[in-house]
Amino acid sequence: MTEITRVPLQPIAKGTLTKLWAGVLAVALAAAGLAWFSLPPGVKVVTVKAGSGAYPGPEDVVFIKYVGKLASDGKEFDRSPDKPLLPVPGLLPEGVPMLVSGVVPGFSEGLQKMQKGGKYTLRIPAEKGYGATPPPESPIPPNADLVFDVEVVDVMTREQAEQRFQAAQAMMAQQEGAADAAGAEGGEAAPPATDEKPKAADKK
Repeated sequence: MTEITRVPLQPIAKGTLTKLWAGVLAVALAAAGLAWFSLPPGVKVVTVKAGSGAYPGPEDVVFIKYVGKLASDGKEFDRSPDKPLLPVPGLLPEGVPMLVSGVVPGFSEGLQKMQKGGKYTLRIPAEKGYGATPPPESPIPPNADLVFDVEVVDVMTREQAEQRFQAAQAMMAQQEGAADAAGAEGGEAAPPATDEKPKAADKK
């Protein structure tokens, strides 16, 4: 099965379910013109640019661009690649594909309040992030609150994502096969290499 969960975000332990919440309170900030979504306990999503469409569920796949920073001093510790990883026109969009339930709890909860085409700032308290045990060799200190700037490029079901990955793999394999065949059919074979130096022409 195609791997669709990306690190740098530590996967949730197998069998852990995303907690349900009773409701979501949207508060319009008149001064900043931003919408806030509060998620228990302490996860916050700030809508910088509104998206549209359905909110992703735990088993959906999102394609995102992101920048991760420490809430304490704004130091950047991770970002998605500047160049697209897997874009295949008509099949795979830009952005890093992530299974919503396959990341740390706070990131998973925040993703479920984002929509396709939107841009958001996600604030994750340490207990919903990496807690006291951040990933090995990570610049994230223990018990650090995190901030992510997230752009949601696309949202699809896990089944749709896997079908598209398989189609993209088949397309690339077909293109490689065609290139190999073209190379085998093209032109006359080059003369064999030799260590013998060419003889100088006789002077007349």
